[in-house]
Amino acid sequence: MERRGGQQQDFGDSASELREWRPVIYRKCTDTVWLLLFFLFWTGLMFITGYAVMAGAAERLVLGYDSFGNICGRKNTAVKGAPLSGQDMTNKKYVFFLNSCSLEMQSLKSSSLSLCVSSCPQEQLNSLEDLQSFARNNGSCLCVYNLNISSYTLNPKAAELCPTLPVPPSKSFPLFNRCVPQNPECYSKYASVLISMVNEMDVFHRILSGILTGRDTVIGLSVLALAFSFILVLAFRFIRPLLVHTLIALVVFGLLFVSGVLWWLYYDYRNDPSTELETEKENVKFLLGYAIFSTIVTVVVLSIILVLRKRLPFTVQLFQIVGKIIGRIPFLLFQPLWTFLILIVFWVVWVAVLLSLGTAGTAQTTSGGQVEYRALSGICYMAWYHFIGLIWTSEFILACQRMTIAGAVVTCYFNRNKSSPPPHPVLSSISVLFCYHLGTAVKGSFLITILRIPRMVLLYLYNVLKQKHAYTTTAIHGTNFCTSAKDAVFILAKNSAKLASISCFGDFILFLGKVFVVCFTVFGGLMAFNYHRELQAWVVPLLLVGFFAYLMSHSFLSVFEVTVDAMFLCFAIDMETNDGSAEKPYFMDQELLTFVSQSNKLTEGQNQRSMRSFQDNEDGTELQPMT
Repeated sequence: MERRGGQQQDFGDSASELREWRPVIYRKCTDTVWLLLFFLFWTGLMFITGYAVMAGAAERLVLGYDSFGNICGRKNTAVKGAPLSGQDMTNKKYVFFLNSCSLEMQSLKSSSLSLCVSSCPQEQLNSLEDLQSFARNNGSCLCVYNLNISSYTLNPKAAELCPTLPVPPSKSFPLFNRCVPQNPECYSKYASVLISMVNEMDVFHRILSGILTGRDTVIGLSVLALAFSFILVLAFRFIRPLLVHTLIALVVFGLLFVSGVLWWLYYDYRNDPSTELETEKENVKFLLGYAIFSTIVTVVVLSIILVLRKRLPFTVQLFQIVGKIIGRIPFLLFQPLWTFLILIVFWVVWVAVLLSLGTAGTAQTTSGGQVEYRALSGICYMAWYHFIGLIWTSEFILACQRMTIAGAVVTCYFNRNKSSPPPHPVLSSISVLFCYHLGTAVKGSFLITILRIPRMVLLYLYNVLKQKHAYTTTAIHGTNFCTSAKDAVFILAKNSAKLASISCFGDFILFLGKVFVVCFTVFGGLMAFNYHRELQAWVVPLLLVGFFAYLMSHSFLSVFEVTVDAMFLCFAIDMETNDGSAEKPYFMDQELLTFVSQSNKLTEGQNQRSMRSFQDNEDGTELQPMT
């Protein structure tokens, strides 16, 4: 079947034209230019990835390194001109400064030699004999590598090659795996140097250090968000009135609690006299912003819940209908799993490349055989390109999922025999997507990516372009993204009175589900990161946790979201092209038609009561003379 293009405005001309809204059999590729642009963009990403792998060393940032170019905790390759480089530091995981009590830092460079050691001295060492005994008992050599343990007390240059005596007791610190002195006087000097070092770092590297120090917490919270999302998918599949009320109660409690915790943390940080680091000051600023944003979201969500509270029974009925559709296509429930796995693989690779970019630099040998790493120019621009790739590719993966779900729902909706659904609708939808409509998914995800930044200013245009109905229309007609979006807007505008009020509270319940996942995941992040305040820009990892939690919940709940949207678009097309007669029977179930009719009657009744109330107030108003 060949679809007429560019004549959607003549929708009412004839019945034959109206009945052209059907899934086409013979398709052609759409938005191929955009698919080519996406490949070119990814060529740039692959270049940045290769450059980061070759020039960067994320392990330097994660594990720390000594003055001779050796990364602690791993085997190393030799650096030309540095005889003490290229050593096996697998068992030496901690960075130890030979002069930790009088450190000086200039341009992020330490004035003291640093070594990789297997353990930090727990007790004060007062003499070379103590250093020798500590090395023999603990296997941790605190002198330069080319000095044998037996020569600690014999070599006349031992005082220059060993740490300044006395060596204060120290313990390993989680940030950069440093041995931090515990002597109060040494600790204050050491901390002041680290404060100046961290404050001199640019925002990009401070963010990287924050991500790295909280990497285990970020991974754990992402798994928690995955568990919440999966539980919600099962809950929405078998939704009941009690479950809806429970979800609303949990969301309200979570929003109020998270807002209260954010305001409490902001007050606690602001009044903490030990706040000296630039990262801690940034934490305070971001906490204030988080607290204000969370409070606004709480007020808005509570207001919407009060407005829509009488429509909860219809919400339950709507999701029961959607559950029946998904029951006919049970593999739709597994659709978010492969999407999630692809997203996880992409995010892991993206973070690894980002870390490599942050450590991209060339090794240069200085006097004395020491090694310095010089940062390369242009890294910041590559990081921004890399960040755009994160958003665009993530949106593309989600767009592919939406089109797959929409195609499967459309195939089953326009099937006369409801008891015998088409075979393998999900696989068929995936094959159509990859053979014909990848360009449309690329174009839609690109427009969404571009408009995420000025979202508040261009909200209307964003909503039009973000039309998930455009993917459904492409699944039906095989048209490009812009044509599909225009056709979807047109057909829904003609049926807006019937469908707007129904879809809004269905989308709102799904939105509450996403808020539930994000809210409780962020709460777990607040509790976890608050225990590790030192030298951490943890507001950025917390923001990443919230972003990942939203994407996970959106990926899983989009099964219901896209199914609802596709079902209502098919309903609008069905109402537009058929009249329920023997000649033009509806494709829809009687249950769906009854549900829409009852919901519209409730909406009309509320509108009439509001109008009567307005007229009564207007009639009862008496014009008073001016005094």
